[in-house]
Amino acid sequence: MTIQEAQERVDQWIKTYGVRYFNELTNMAILSEEVGEVARIIARRYGEQSCKPSDEGKDLGDELADVMWVVMCLANQTGVDLDAALERNFAKKTQRDASRHLENDKINR
Repeated sequence: MTIQEAQERVDQWIKTYGVRYFNELTNMAILSEEVGEVARIIARRYGEQSCKPSDEGKDLGDELADVMWVVMCLANQTGVDLDAALERNFAKKTQRDASRHLENDKINR
C-alpha cells in the first residue's frame, strides 16, 4: 500500500469506527506516548536496560505502526499529503547532505 492509500484507509477507519479524529493537541500527546512505547522496547531489547515482566511480548512492529497511525491522523486532519511531503523531504536531504555523511570522519572510521 502507498502512503496515500494508508492515509485514506486511516481516514475511512476513523469515519467508520472512530466517530471523529481526536483534536490535534490530543493526537500530539498520543503520538508522544506511542513514541515512548517504541523507545521502551528499543532501550530494553537493544540498549542496556533490562526487561521487566510487563515488557514481555511487546511487538516493536506493532508499536511502530501505532506511531505511523497517529502521524497519518495528524496529517489527515491538517491537510498534509505525506506522499508529497516525503518526496520533498528526500529532495531536501539529498541536496543538503549529498556529501556531508560521506565526509564525516565520525561515522567513517
